[in-house]
Amino acid sequence: RSTPRGAASFDVHATPAVTVHMIHSPTTKPTIDARWPLDPDIEVVVTIDVTSRTVDDNQVKISYYNREGNELAVAWLYLTCVDVSLDVDLSRSGRVKSKGKDKAKWTWGPDGQGAVLLVNCDRDSPGAGGTDGSQADIRTPADLQDMSVMLLRTQGPSAIFAEYKVVLHVPETDADKVRVFHAIRGDSHPHYKPVLGPDKLSYVLDRAGHGDSTFYVEGLAFPDRGFSGLVSFSASLLELPHKDAPGTPIFTDTVVFRVAPWIMTPNTQPPLEVFVCRPGSARLAPFPAPPSPHPWWRCLSPSRAFLLLLFPVPKQDELEFGYVEAPHKSFPVVFDSPRNRGLKDFAFKKILGPDFGYVTREPPGKCVTSLDSFGNLDVSPPVTVRGKEYPLGRILIGSPLPWDSVIYIYIYQIYLVYISHIIYKVYFYNMHGFRLLLASPNACYQLFREQQRQGHGEATQFIGLKGAEKMSIDEILADESLRSDNRHVQRCIDWNRDLLKQELGLSEQDIVDIPQLFVLTDSRADALFPDMVNMLVLGRHLGIPKPFGPAVGGQCCLERRVRELLEPLGLSCTFIDDFFSYHVLAGDVHCGTNVRRKPFAFKWWHAVP
Repeated sequence: RSTPRGAASFDVHATPAVTVHMIHSPTTKPTIDARWPLDPDIEVVVTIDVTSRTVDDNQVKISYYNREGNELAVAWLYLTCVDVSLDVDLSRSGRVKSKGKDKAKWTWGPDGQGAVLLVNCDRDSPGAGGTDGSQADIRTPADLQDMSVMLLRTQGPSAIFAEYKVVLHVPETDADKVRVFHAIRGDSHPHYKPVLGPDKLSYVLDRAGHGDSTFYVEGLAFPDRGFSGLVSFSASLLELPHKDAPGTPIFTDTVVFRVAPWIMTPNTQPPLEVFVCRPGSARLAPFPAPPSPHPWWRCLSPSRAFLLLLFPVPKQDELEFGYVEAPHKSFPVVFDSPRNRGLKDFAFKKILGPDFGYVTREPPGKCVTSLDSFGNLDVSPPVTVRGKEYPLGRILIGSPLPWDSVIYIYIYQIYLVYISHIIYKVYFYNMHGFRLLLASPNACYQLFREQQRQGHGEATQFIGLKGAEKMSIDEILADESLRSDNRHVQRCIDWNRDLLKQELGLSEQDIVDIPQLFVLTDSRADALFPDMVNMLVLGRHLGIPKPFGPAVGGQCCLERRVRELLEPLGLSCTFIDDFFSYHVLAGDVHCGTNVRRKPFAFKWWHAVP
């Protein structure tokens, strides 16, 4: 309302629940009797921190005075305070707390804030046809543990909520990435009603004003190209001028979640479960960790079974194990490659289960190539490069051409070798916490020349996938075609060596050259003899495929050289020949990266991008 004519000053009084804030310039001061001049720069702001019990139970009185101090008029403001608040685990403590600030802002770092959401990609419901997230209902209470809690608080006089409505809503751009269930109390068990998601953008709260309404939120999509992982929800109080009106928002509260990414674990993480392939019967059988003299078996957690996957295929090309994590829950997730080589649907049918998730990706156009194999996907241990920390490691991808962003390992013309055939990582306490093992034709030729000079040129090396052929050291060194192949492979490895030193912050002292030879056929490159791609890294214990190399003095010279390189570093090497047949070690089985490992102690939301 307008001020009365002749008014020169005013004062403000309010009931006890109301706080009055005077906003003014530093030069404007009240008079000795607490009256303020009528200045257009002065603002009066009133707030209430106590929810009203009845309508208009709070008042503000504004009195106007002329220059002589006489009261000219009084204005009354009647206030009703209602509480409409949307709350999530803003502090990432695992609990929802109210009265948070900047709830629409998500920040990284140990002092950051913002709620975390898991993709509900496991299968807690017995008999479900897919992941829990693919079902538009909740079939078991265990499923709720994979979701994040969101509370909508509405309190105030019932007469207000009879005239206004509270609406929970999600942006259309986020709706296909989340689903929300409303926990509605029943006579015996709560009912979980799907209220927001791919086919529903808003939900009107039926019983507003009666305290807390609990909602459970699940993620449906991982952060990916075109999706940062951020999703938001809002609760709005709408005024209804008449029954059929759409409503005018008079207050909105917004919260933001970030969907937890799939995190791949390097082989420097402690092992929890090992998955091994073997040619034979196409079935899955549990296999307890055997009492074996091989010390590397003992690194397995005693509470975990040793699982034996009986398939004659390179499983490493098809499956990778990682995990997802939120403050309230973490579980492993198997990533299924789009390239199927005998294990199609295996992870979905046999590994997906309670607290064990599943995710896959299809390339654009459905065109799957060998570069889509997970032999071309790896992750480094945590590193610091040029002052920037990568607490969860850096992604390594095999590519026919070098690019930017993630580290692309150059495998042009040797693409069937995959990066896993030329790069191996072993846990070791140096300044980086690990050593990088690289396949090295040069190191192999150097070793064989040493053996030749010592008079062992007739010692033979088994070669080929089945190990049916033999070549002596003299024959290998005299084979110009083989030497030409390995010069080319060595150049590619050297290019990657420089790249890895630069992008992982490594020095030459951090790299160990492992003797290995390759043979090229058109654009295909294969290891000439079993290499360390099948190596199991279990802490400081290594299970290494037996190379069946030239025997010198009753011992394989390749095994001896690898021991000489690794055992002084505190690593225990066991060369496996009795658990696998030769052709399994030569390339039919890949188990080195098929180990489910312990998640990082570092929380991904503490990272600073």
